[in-house]
Amino acid sequence: MKQPGFFDVEERLTRLSGLGDQLEAFSRIVDFEAFRPNLEKALAYSDGSKGGRPPFDPVLMFKILVIQTLNNLSDERTEYLINDRLSFMRFLGLGLSDCVPDARTI
Repeated sequence: MKQPGFFDVEERLTRLSGLGDQLEAFSRIVDFEAFRPNLEKALAYSDGSKGGRPPFDPVLMFKILVIQTLNNLSDERTEYLINDRLSFMRFLGLGLSDCVPDARTI
């Protein structure tokens, strides 16, 4: 087994694109940022003045719900697959070292 290289993840993502990544195509068609104002209004996040952990981005959480619906996944399975699949990470805009919401917050 060879030593992982700097561009290995990018090469794998390019290969996924060439194979027809459904989530990548979905991201090109749907402007998820257009949902942000409605999500922020509906969620009514606090301003953080009382402390506590900051909430996850509402668009990220909405996209997680899309993944769950398209794949009929439980919260626990969704958490696992987000950590496991590069296509899910790319769709959510997460890097390999980014924090993934755990099943309790999904």
